[in-house]
Amino acid sequence: MAIQVTPIRRNLKFSLPKDKVNRWNKGHLHISQFFNTLSIFFPAGERFFIDSLRHYRDQITDKTLKEQVSAFIGQEAFHTREHEEYNEAMREAGIPVDRMEQIVIEVLDRVRLLPPSLQLAATISLEHLTALMGHALLDNLGALGEADPHFKTLWQWHALEETEHKAVAYDAFNQVVGTGAKAYAQRLFAFTLANIIFWSLFYPFYYQAVKSTGGHRDLKGWLESFKFFFVNPGPLTRIIPEWLSFLKPGFHPWQHDNRHLLKDLEDFAEKVEALKATA
Repeated sequence: MAIQVTPIRRNLKFSLPKDKVNRWNKGHLHISQFFNTLSIFFPAGERFFIDSLRHYRDQITDKTLKEQVSAFIGQEAFHTREHEEYNEAMREAGIPVDRMEQIVIEVLDRVRLLPPSLQLAATISLEHLTALMGHALLDNLGALGEADPHFKTLWQWHALEETEHKAVAYDAFNQVVGTGAKAYAQRLFAFTLANIIFWSLFYPFYYQAVKSTGGHRDLKGWLESFKFFFVNPGPLTRIIPEWLSFLKPGFHPWQHDNRHLLKDLEDFAEKVEALKATA
């Protein structure tokens, strides 16, 4: 693949204002809880990604890819740490995070019983999803313009780094598992399984997060959330064509070339430090 992007580890800490966790997104409970629900998946999910890739690290012979894998692991470890703090804020706000995180852990423990190649295929499937959701967020960052800057910046950072390393696990899969018919079949199976599991857990968790904060009977809030995510700016609708592109035999993440978004990473550390100074 002609495009090569080597991720960079950025040890950033966001010091989220815990008292704003329920309504950090322009005061909208339902939209805030949608993002919050995503955070519930990240600590256990990203540990799974790290482990699935680490299993094959010694089999990777390409020096550049080896460096990219090490950086991928570092980025995901920092994401895990920051989302653990994020989830602690939700826990203190009364959201039943422990129960939902435990369900994620138990599901992933079952996935860990699959052959390592299928575990890595599940990783590249979910990395594809997170990269597309990250792109949708970055492409419509103005939609979060009035959100609390600490939460907004954390999500921007996570989305940027998911974009930056979106091809690493995929390239590793191609090298250590292969690109033939068997590898393609594993990729399709894992993609189907991973998406069924993720979405079947996400929406019940989302409802529980909203219910625990008293908004489950607020029809207007649900409608605002639906409009935001599916209509305008509609990130979940926008990603469907690229999401399905994973099914193509010749798919590669950088066929969706959005490297222009990564320019925002150049001074991101300074942006985070300036944000801390205003806290």
